[in-house]
Amino acid sequence: MRREIGVAVIGMGWMGQVHSRGYRRLFHHYPECPLRPRLVVAADAVGERARQSAELLGFEGWTADWREAVEHPEVEAVSIATPNYLHREIAVAAARAGKHIWLEKPCGRVPEETYEIARAVEEAGVRSTVGLMYRHVPVVEHARELIASGALGEITHYRGYFLADYAADPHGALTWRYKLDGAGLGVLGDIMPHTVDMAQNLLGPIESVLAQKETFIKERPEVPEGMGTGHFVVEGGEMGAVENEDYVGCLVRFASGARGTLENSRVCVGPHVRNAFEVNGTEGALAWDFQRLNELELYRFDGTGERGYKTVYAAPKMGDFERFQPGAGISMGYDDLKVTEAYRFLTSIYEGRQKEPGMAEIVSAMRVVEAMDRSCRSGGWEAVGQGVPSERGAGA
Repeated sequence: MRREIGVAVIGMGWMGQVHSRGYRRLFHHYPECPLRPRLVVAADAVGERARQSAELLGFEGWTADWREAVEHPEVEAVSIATPNYLHREIAVAAARAGKHIWLEKPCGRVPEETYEIARAVEEAGVRSTVGLMYRHVPVVEHARELIASGALGEITHYRGYFLADYAADPHGALTWRYKLDGAGLGVLGDIMPHTVDMAQNLLGPIESVLAQKETFIKERPEVPEGMGTGHFVVEGGEMGAVENEDYVGCLVRFASGARGTLENSRVCVGPHVRNAFEVNGTEGALAWDFQRLNELELYRFDGTGERGYKTVYAAPKMGDFERFQPGAGISMGYDDLKVTEAYRFLTSIYEGRQKEPGMAEIVSAMRVVEAMDRSCRSGGWEAVGQGVPSERGAGA
């Protein structure tokens, strides 16, 4: 008989609602899941948002105090979808309370906060899942298999980039995302973890980096704290300083010997969410862009003398595609990836076995981010540290 597991979702903005819908849709796509999520409590500092979310999404209760959700005796698993400055406090408290955690990246404002969460999770022996969901795209999983099988030969080149325009309007509100005490890092924390994790997921560890960063929009209009849950424009108003970076570009050396570039921007006019990679080997190449989520561009020497990429569409037998769609050409979407994430989170708990991506994978990505941050200051190549520092503030 399938066991119920009590769930709390903390932070009921867009991402918290995506998590909640992921739990609700779970059995539509994974009917064999051994745990049935029971939505016990929705938590948000804005009480009215917590109340409305609980009503609309089917939670049994709500609270404006995240501590009540963490301490609730019927809650075994906690989704944390709050702003970055709350990640460490909530995640550490949840782990110490024996709760399993599903946490959005970057798991804190700076790498050290990620390491603190990882130590708490390890000490508590709870399971963790981190929102690095682009790994779960079926054609990305197919790409990983091709690379691992040697189908592209020896990998020599990698280009990973996440170019976005969500902050391209200089009248975009100066929310927590642009402040050191709210977000900590800028794009280094917001989207570089995705780019780094994808690179390491496909090619293995990055061992050294040479990076630069820039803040192109240096002021934005001030808004009251807590206003809005996303990105929005404000006309007029007092201007305040942007405290973190808009752009990062980086050269990387992989332990395998491959060389690459990683680039992130939140103010790049043109692309909307161009989260993409290109891989080149001695016998072939491939490329993927999130804006065409269900398509993989593949080039292979086939002996015909014809040169060029072909489009490979997501199809059954690629990752979990057939859980969502019956045939090639019928597209999956962003929220589907969160359903897969919910499934992997709950099966990890049931099996008592940590699955990827958890805290180990985000720690690995943040070690690279940490090295990039050092390189931006030093102007030189920086080695990537390994593991989690045992003491607060320990260097790489």
